[in-house]
Formats: sequence, C-alpha cells, structure tokens
Amino acid sequence: MRSSCSRACLLCLIGPLLFGDDVHWAPWVWLVMAAGVAIVAAFLRLERTVASRGGMPLIDLALLSDAAFMRGLFAAFFFFFANLSFYLIMTMFMQRGLHIPPLPAGLVFVPLALAFVIASRHSAARARHRGTRVLIEGCAIQIAGLTVLALTVASIEAPGAPLLALVLVLVIFGYGQGLVMAPLSSAVLSTVKPASAGSGAGMYGTTAQIANAAGVAAIGSAFFAIEAAQSARLALFASSALFALSIITCVVFLSWMRRAANKTN
Repeated sequence: MRSSCSRACLLCLIGPLLFGDDVHWAPWVWLVMAAGVAIVAAFLRLERTVASRGGMPLIDLALLSDAAFMRGLFAAFFFFFANLSFYLIMTMFMQRGLHIPPLPAGLVFVPLALAFVIASRHSAARARHRGTRVLIEGCAIQIAGLTVLALTVASIEAPGAPLLALVLVLVIFGYGQGLVMAPLSSAVLSTVKPASAGSGAGMYGTTAQIANAAGVAAIGSAFFAIEAAQSARLALFASSALFALSIITCVVFLSWMRRAANKTN
C-alpha cells in the first residue's frame, strides 16, 4: 500500500509537468498536481503512523529533521532541475534556431563530455580539501558558461553558426557541471548516519529524477512557448536565465547546508 502511495504521488506530480503543455494546462492538470501534494502529505502521515506502531517505514523519518540533509536535497533538486533540461534546450536551439544538422549538433557536446570527465576527477581531490566550496565554485563556472553562451549566441547568425565557438562555450559549462555533480551526492549524504544511508540515498536519487523531469517539462515548455511567440534566440536567452536562477538557488541551499553541517559537527 505504501509503495503504491509513493508511486501515485510521483505520477501525479511529474505526469502533469510532462504533458501539461500538450493540453494547454487545462484546469484538471492543476487538480492532479494538487492531488499529488495531498498524497505526499498522506504518505508522510502514514509513514509516521507505521513508525509509531513499531513498524519499518519506507523512508527514515529522522532524515526529515536533519537540516543539513534536507537543505542538501533542495540544492540537488535545483541543480538537476537545470541539468537535463539544458541539453534539451541546446539541442533544440542548435537545430531549430541555428539550423545545424542533428549529427553536428550532437558532436558539439563531445568536448563538453570530456570536460565533464576531467572536472569529475579534479573535484574528488579538491573536495577533500575544500569541501562544499568546490560545489559552489562549480556552480559559479556554470553561470559564467551560461553568460558567455548568451553573449556568443547574440553575436552569431544562422545558418552559418561557428561550431567552434559553441564548443568552447559548452566546455566551460561542462567543466563546471562536472565539478558539482561528482561530489554532490557525497556532500548531501555526509551528515546521514550509516544506518540511514540506504534511505538517504534513495531520497537523493528520487529527488534527482523528479528534478530532471520537472526541469525538462518546465523549462522546455517555456522555451517552446517563447519560440512560438517570438524566436528561438529569445527562447534560449529566457531558458538560460532560468538555468542561472536554478543554479543560483542551488548555491544558496549549498551555503545553508554547509552552515547546518558545521553546527552539527
């Protein structure tokens, strides 16, 4: 019953985000999402009831009172919110706005992936000495990459877009993303007790999946709506602003998480 409740909750929250734009955000879509919120509240109440009767809840309720962990989850949410959606928006813009064929558009991301791998290796060593400050630095690099991307797009004209310029800009963003993603899970789970590690990791993974789906749905909908009303270029600028806002919010929660962790220690 409890697992069915959790699945119904995720379905009601994520489903409307994915197809809401297709039905022009009809009133019933918002009702389904409201039902999802209500199911979340009912699920948590059910979990507390199970725990009070000596049973084993699906999630460790003690984690909900761990300020550092909860702030870390919010940081992870906003990071992943801007993660997968970035690749969707960039792919759509290159093909629809700059008229770059699918294969070259895909190859543009290869150097980004290499920069991501290199940054991931660097972040592990740096995180041991600088802690969560490495994550904040990575977010700052991502924002810098988004800024340079907007300036680059503003200066190029389709269809003769210089792919090399896009490649170099995306390398900056990819390096920053790699600095954050690799140590993020360890940082969020650092205050979780070993007995609660499984539950904490499950909550982290679920949060990441929800954020990825929500980001694709929300920012994707904004991109296509602005593209239809104005242009793909303006849609990319608006999407980049949303990416930056989400990453800045991630930085805020990372800072709060760090303070809470220091108080705990």
